[in-house]
Amino acid sequence: MTPSKNPSELKVALDAGATTALVYEAAGPGTFTPAHTNRALGTPPGAALILGHGAGADQRSRFMVDAAHALSALGLDAVTFNFPYTEQKRRIPDRGPVLEACYRSVVGAIRREVGSARRHLFIGGKSMGGRIATQIAAAGELPISGLVLLGYPLHPPGRAEQRRDKHLPAIQHPMLVVQGGRDAFGTPAELEPALAAMPRAATLHVVEGGDHSFKVARADAAAQTAIMDGICRTIVNWIGSVIGG
Repeated sequence: MTPSKNPSELKVALDAGATTALVYEAAGPGTFTPAHTNRALGTPPGAALILGHGAGADQRSRFMVDAAHALSALGLDAVTFNFPYTEQKRRIPDRGPVLEACYRSVVGAIRREVGSARRHLFIGGKSMGGRIATQIAAAGELPISGLVLLGYPLHPPGRAEQRRDKHLPAIQHPMLVVQGGRDAFGTPAELEPALAAMPRAATLHVVEGGDHSFKVARADAAAQTAIMDGICRTIVNWIGSVIGG
């Protein structure tokens, strides 16, 4: 795939209708250099990351766009997409099976259209998008190398008993979870037992003082930008370690 612009649009056929994915092509060599990459021969890093959006905003939200641009600048092919309800400008999320079917269709389309995704494909997303990624990963074998979750919604705010972690032990892939220290959807301390029960050790990266979107109280714009930059570098380094390991 040779995009004419960054990002480039890709239409993805669904069981009913279609949705739009945005492909942010890796910008130059970046800093993504897994252990086996031979930079002297100009070998491309060859990894892609698909990120689903959260329940309250689509793929063109500031969070999703900034994250995708930052990851592509660091050498990853970053991909975002809309779930059917946001593609159709509806506010209420679709039911779980519809969200899962959409994510699976996006995985198939990206593997066909983006060369790096056929080598090393990671999936995940912001909040709900990450949860749906875990659900399709737990349901059966997917051609993926790992998962990246940005603010996992372990439970609704104020309802800690309504946990969303029963399926996590079925995931056989490496997983990185980036969680704010004061996330109302699940603190790092709440997440740790669920991650410890997984068959493969999950990596938990805590954003100290961060909320569900990693915003830190009293942080100015420059400080908040630095926090997000650090998160993206953590993602890239982790992906490099998974591939290189």
